[in-house]
Amino acid sequence: MRRRSGCRMAAMLAPLALILLATQALAQGQAVSMGTNPPGSVFYSVGSGLAKVVSDSGKLRMAVQPYAGSSTFIPLLNSGEMEFGVVNAVDMALAYRGPGFKIGGRNPFPHAPNTRLVMRGSPFLVSLLVRKDSPIRSVHDVKGKRMTGEYPAHLAVWYNMFGHLASAGLTWSDVKVVPVPAINEGVDALVQGRADVTEYALNAAKVKEADAAVGVRHVSIDCSPEGERRLRAAVPGYYPRMVKAGTATAVIEDICVIAYDLYVATGKAVPDALVDNALRAVWDGVDKLPAMHPVFKEFSRDRFVDVDTTLPYHPAAVRFYRERGVWTPQMEQAQQKLLSLNP
Repeated sequence: MRRRSGCRMAAMLAPLALILLATQALAQGQAVSMGTNPPGSVFYSVGSGLAKVVSDSGKLRMAVQPYAGSSTFIPLLNSGEMEFGVVNAVDMALAYRGPGFKIGGRNPFPHAPNTRLVMRGSPFLVSLLVRKDSPIRSVHDVKGKRMTGEYPAHLAVWYNMFGHLASAGLTWSDVKVVPVPAINEGVDALVQGRADVTEYALNAAKVKEADAAVGVRHVSIDCSPEGERRLRAAVPGYYPRMVKAGTATAVIEDICVIAYDLYVATGKAVPDALVDNALRAVWDGVDKLPAMHPVFKEFSRDRFVDVDTTLPYHPAAVRFYRERGVWTPQMEQAQQKLLSLNP
């Protein structure tokens, strides 16, 4: 009799235990991932900062998942296997539009018609990098030099390098290509003396490491009116940006660099609640970001929505922005145009 009573009590308590576990999981927040470039990169720093703000909100537990480059995790965003990713406007134009859309005569990105935008972030700045004692003073001096290239695991950097060269009216045939798989290996080649010039984002940890090891400096692209025209024509989405001496590691004189927009992307199959919770956390906590990394200085609410984006927004993001009065008729027109590319 006592055993039967105990079994009945256990049966009654089991549902309560399940409810308690579910409540605890909700309180801790659902686990989600944020794909980024490798540690040492600015995109990794961006992902880490966003993950902290989102996780601190208590709604989600966001973990950073680094990859060799965005081209390796864009398929996971497209399928919904990964919830979020730090990407850029140019990569996503190529991935979203598919093989029929080419820049520089090629589009090696996997087609990702199911990717969607959560927010547009800061301008992302990249610049050529040489050893401090190098005779190279600007992009015009790289002709005939050993330049890192190919980047099969980090396709975005191939376009960066292509844009640097194009600003000066140069092509890959004007340099001696040193094949590397991804951006960190490019800097390693420079430090080890196997390359004369590579590139990296401004204020990246990897650049600080290289500067401490051998001494490095960023050099300028051609930002004359002709150079700007060549840059914009070569890679739609790129634009020039002046950077003052001393405002970033390895910037020892005023230089002109490539700028393009940083995105936080997701997949259209990712539940609305997850997108809404992540976006709400960043919207409410955006003022906490600038202290985490210099790239967040221009990561502001007024940049989250823009008619020139290359990726349609997730439905939950559209609803969020509409509720805050920042989703204009022009935005809706741009959204429908982008959606029509992958009906």
